[in-house]
Amino acid sequence: MDASASQFLLSLASMALLLCLIPDQAQALTRHYEFSIKMQNVTRLCHTKSIVTVNGKFPGPRIVAREGDRLLVKVTNHVPNNITIHWHGIRQLGNGWADGPAYITQCPIQTGQSYVYNFTIVGQRGTLLWHAHISWLRATLYGPMIILPRHNESYPFVKPYKQVPIILGEWFNGDTEAIIRQALKTGGGPNVSDAYTINGLPGPLYNCSAKDTFKLRVKPGKIYLLRMINAALNDELFFSIANHNLTVVDADAVYIKPFETDTVLIAPGQTMNVLLRTKPKFPGATFFMAARPYVTGLGTFDNSTVAGILEYESESRNHSVTSMKKLPLYKPNLPSLNDTSFATSFAKKFRSLATPRFPANVPQKIDKRFLFTVGLGTNPCDQNQTCQGPNGTKFAASVSNISFVEPRTALLQAHFTGQSRGVYSPNFPFNPLDWFNYTGNPPNNTMVTNGTKVMVLPFNTSVELVMQDTSILGAESHPLHLHGFNFFVVGQGFGNYDPNNDPKSFNLVDPVERNTVGVPAGGWVVIRFLADNPGVWFMHCHLEIHTSWGLKMAWLVLDGKLPNQKLLPPPSDLPKC
Repeated sequence: MDASASQFLLSLASMALLLCLIPDQAQALTRHYEFSIKMQNVTRLCHTKSIVTVNGKFPGPRIVAREGDRLLVKVTNHVPNNITIHWHGIRQLGNGWADGPAYITQCPIQTGQSYVYNFTIVGQRGTLLWHAHISWLRATLYGPMIILPRHNESYPFVKPYKQVPIILGEWFNGDTEAIIRQALKTGGGPNVSDAYTINGLPGPLYNCSAKDTFKLRVKPGKIYLLRMINAALNDELFFSIANHNLTVVDADAVYIKPFETDTVLIAPGQTMNVLLRTKPKFPGATFFMAARPYVTGLGTFDNSTVAGILEYESESRNHSVTSMKKLPLYKPNLPSLNDTSFATSFAKKFRSLATPRFPANVPQKIDKRFLFTVGLGTNPCDQNQTCQGPNGTKFAASVSNISFVEPRTALLQAHFTGQSRGVYSPNFPFNPLDWFNYTGNPPNNTMVTNGTKVMVLPFNTSVELVMQDTSILGAESHPLHLHGFNFFVVGQGFGNYDPNNDPKSFNLVDPVERNTVGVPAGGWVVIRFLADNPGVWFMHCHLEIHTSWGLKMAWLVLDGKLPNQKLLPPPSDLPKC
């Protein structure tokens, strides 16, 4: 080989080495965010109050990242309340210290303290949310998490012209912390919200709110990606845009087989990406986008409707601002408040893509099967007190009739340090201790038991869990959220789950993969997941009042044998109790 050829090969080798050392633009980034928790005066419904916010914003700031990115979010608490932040739907592999539920994976951030949430987004892309995870503070402490595909990857659907977060929430004129304190003290139901909101705004159907209306301005003949989030405290919500169809393409940051609908139903904690295809020409009209609750329980609820406005940009100079205001305004026809048949058929439309690129890795062989009941019950009234619950009792809620008692030490910390005695017991039951007709006439005894119990799973256990609603104080839909995992929804139905016949109808090919699922009112849902994430993981109803009443429990997944199958040690700035 001559000298010039040798020199050429040497140059190639040097260039290759250099390319290895230079960060590739397509590689993951570390993104830094500062969350300053502070009070801010906000006016809605002609009512001004001081609310807890991030950086003074309501809703809070959006977090934008790409799949594979690392996030460092420094949260500094400048308010009197204790604070934690949950990154809802982020799997937090081996890193429960960044998950956020108070007294489960961390003690709260106290006034004047800071904590850096340090986590990496693995295998997820779409829309999620962040929110406070202590008491009822998520009423105002929430915001969107937008996870874009990696630089060199595309969507499995048409590329949208523009992307817009649509965050549904609830507004309370009163102090939500005072509302839940009062409810827990009296044992009765809490005061309900005064309005629903779209991106923090109640809209023109509420008193004194025409100026506080979310407006989405669109161009004809374009496709808009609506990143939908339900951040409401206590209500599942129907949402529709008048005279427009929506195509659902993603649920809980997992792509799904696209399907078209004129209305979506979204539970608290759930997220969806939907495509809005605008009309090909200026339609000479404006359109309400509206949301109102889906209600299955017997208690009081906020029976109101939030509206925003979809308005088209006109290319004609003939349309002045005045003439645009005179355009006809169309309103959507939302389902009735208790339309369970719509809720059922809508839920069944969700299917995983199940392609080689985006497989549905449904556990086929099950190691452990569980049946948990979920529903309401009662606790006895305190001595020398009059309670407002059923027959003078206090409302309670439970999983398998165990109403979760919040510990004073974080469960994950107690597990990691081996000091769990007196903090939790590892004997949560596989099945209900008392079998009865769960969806028939309620039993005479509606009392729950109270305790802090966890279900222990060896690493890599494949789990099938039946969640069965009960009619003890009325059948009700419960959106259940599992931290630390996505799961596959393989079956659902009404009445009592039949272990002999119902599995015959399971979908084990392309079931939807989610982190939050509605247990049907008076029915059951079956999920499967692989316990491949060591740590302590909260599971609870995402109706905040049910969580406050005790409809929650935790899974303890033990370490595996390999180094990458073990829980990471806690960070040095982890808040202390």
